[in-house]
Amino acid sequence: MKYKQAICLGALVMSSAALAEVNISGFASVVGGQVLEGSGVEEFGLEPTFLADYPLVGAYTEEISFEPDTLFGIQLSADLLEGLSATAQIVSRGANDFEADFEWAYLSYEFNEHWTVQAGKKRLPLYYYSDFFDVGFAYPWIRPPADNYTWQIFNYTGVSVLYNYLIGDWTLTGQAYFGREDDEPNKLLSEFFFGEPTREIWKDIGGIVAQLNYEWLDIRLTHMQYTNERYIGGEQVEWDGQTERDGKFYGLSVNIDWNNVLLLTEINRLTLQGDDLDTYLVTLGYRFGSVMPFVSYSDFDDGNEIHNTTSFGVRWDFHPSAAFKIQYDDVSDEGVGAGTEDSWRVAGDSKSISLGVDLVF
Repeated sequence: MKYKQAICLGALVMSSAALAEVNISGFASVVGGQVLEGSGVEEFGLEPTFLADYPLVGAYTEEISFEPDTLFGIQLSADLLEGLSATAQIVSRGANDFEADFEWAYLSYEFNEHWTVQAGKKRLPLYYYSDFFDVGFAYPWIRPPADNYTWQIFNYTGVSVLYNYLIGDWTLTGQAYFGREDDEPNKLLSEFFFGEPTREIWKDIGGIVAQLNYEWLDIRLTHMQYTNERYIGGEQVEWDGQTERDGKFYGLSVNIDWNNVLLLTEINRLTLQGDDLDTYLVTLGYRFGSVMPFVSYSDFDDGNEIHNTTSFGVRWDFHPSAAFKIQYDDVSDEGVGAGTEDSWRVAGDSKSISLGVDLVF
């Protein structure tokens, strides 16, 4: 796989260079951490664990590790002139044994200054930080709060239409998209929840995003719906006798960046077969020159799986392109049925510390 990726990347660079300029940029995070104390989940045989990254099963234990949050990424963008461009992003993550994978690979065509159409593989724009989830330099935390950024599917292949307009002093941007994702084996479901190869299919994915920005205020609204199929160990899963289930996702984020104050909020709801899964986060930070301490709280609740995280951290922008961060996370896992085979606990309670450097280049 790595050799194929290298060949594809080389072909893209050489063919594009003959037509137009190729821009190369990158980002990286080098992070270490460990669990200071935790309960684990005895009924699952799980040791004290902090699940920092749900989709990629980036988990810390009581032994210090630099793998769960460490990553390196390269993005190539080729301007093919007359509105046409090609973009590819390759990311190597410690949580994936540093294997390099294509996260983005799409073509863009700009019709005019307001409308652009894209086709290919992209990040599913569910949350405010979805598009730049891997770029740690773009946000205050070590990683976006895991209680809120929990989903097992985070990419899709399809088409999207992007738009942007000025409305008085406001900027309106967003996109409408349609596609599907067939992930086999799905890392989160296979390695953490079910313990055997799991194929997760999201089809007929359709959504819309609208974002309004006015100087210090940023408001984002999003809606998505999809149809889910799942296979565990090769056997198709049924829900209430049906092999498919439909989900609808709604999200709202309101962010304020005013003088030295940073306030980030996000609330989401997934309606799945008549049941609601709710998540939210609130982060408050204050800048003292190049240093910003912050406090954050995030929560996940679907009536059975219930957990929340309180975080304290400091970001220090010691370089125009690099930031040092340190963060303490206190997780409370209140899933029902603790101590039984029907437990809904995920990783148990934990207290952990992590620190590292994020950079862009």
